[in-house]
Amino acid sequence: MQLPKGANVPVPAPAVRVELNWTAGPDADATALVLAGGRVRGDDDMVFYNQPAHPSGAVRHEGKRRTSGGVVDTLLVDLARVESGIDTIAVVASADGGTFGQYRGLRIRVLDAGKGTELAVFEPSDATTETAFVLGELYRRQGAWKFRAVGQGYDTGLAGLATDFGITVEDAPPPPPPVSLQKITLTKHEPSVSLTKRGATSGAMRVNLNWMVQGTSTPTKGRFPSLGTTRHLDLDLCCMWELQDGRKGMIDPLARSFGAYGEPPYVLLDADDRTGARAEGENLTINLDHGAQFRRLLVVAVIYEGADSFAGLHATATLYPQQGAPIEMFLDECDVPRARTAVIARIDNVGGELVVTREGRYFADHGRKGGKQLADEAYGWGFRWTVSRGK
Repeated sequence: MQLPKGANVPVPAPAVRVELNWTAGPDADATALVLAGGRVRGDDDMVFYNQPAHPSGAVRHEGKRRTSGGVVDTLLVDLARVESGIDTIAVVASADGGTFGQYRGLRIRVLDAGKGTELAVFEPSDATTETAFVLGELYRRQGAWKFRAVGQGYDTGLAGLATDFGITVEDAPPPPPPVSLQKITLTKHEPSVSLTKRGATSGAMRVNLNWMVQGTSTPTKGRFPSLGTTRHLDLDLCCMWELQDGRKGMIDPLARSFGAYGEPPYVLLDADDRTGARAEGENLTINLDHGAQFRRLLVVAVIYEGADSFAGLHATATLYPQQGAPIEMFLDECDVPRARTAVIARIDNVGGELVVTREGRYFADHGRKGGKQLADEAYGWGFRWTVSRGK
């Protein structure tokens, strides 16, 4: 049913799928605000790409997808699970690097989640300079749910909109950095970036590791001076992987497990560079064409021989997606004695969105447990470990 601005319609379904759709214009993000008396109760009442599920389980961000009709960003609302104190779920859209006057074909659709039938459609037609919009709201009256077409815009962006609903500016999610071909550097304070929001979810993404020895200024592969001597540095790239169907494993040259690019796990280690003779070093290649099949990946580096710790190596990991800017992160804060295992980064599928997060965690062997096993335990992969016989 097509609704004019301000109109409402009953929602007879126990669960609905709310779709934000546009055919042309900047990127946009759908957000749900879970409200009691017109206000959020806390940070958890804001559901969006970086916080994709409400603690109650009633609201979930299902992610963004491209269709023949443009881009669709989806929220799922299980009305039967909404807490009794909640009376409204506002559906909000925020523009990424533009205004809503630039959009074409902008609309919000409410569908019966079980049957797939359309319950309501609202197409705002008066947008100009707004950068955030309350498009509609699901609200409860006398135990029954309805949907209202709101169409209220804000020139002050999501932060200004959020203030009206009891979210302070500091709590509102920061806008994503603009798309650029310059390197993106992940830090402790800004550790994550969305590949999906940057359009970098297709083709091959190469993961490479370089390092510099303390007191030098040249990136080093293979041999390096340490304590006045020249030694071979054998450093392995590994990857713990888990797919959506529950299959999981580990790419590890020590175990002669190199993965595969065109079939599960869709991650390939190209070689075990034991001497540094290969100018390009070791590289992991991740097939982002199968990104929807990933649940999570954990990229790990291990010193096999040539150094006692990541301290002093000043390692830099760089991810090179085929589409978009390189993503780098520095592993220069190792304070764990004799830490020979470094967790570089993780890549998570969060409601259909691929998010890269810098980790920078270090593990030293402890008793019969190696650093990789300790990393496995810290991140909950649950592998079975045996004593290695070496390469």
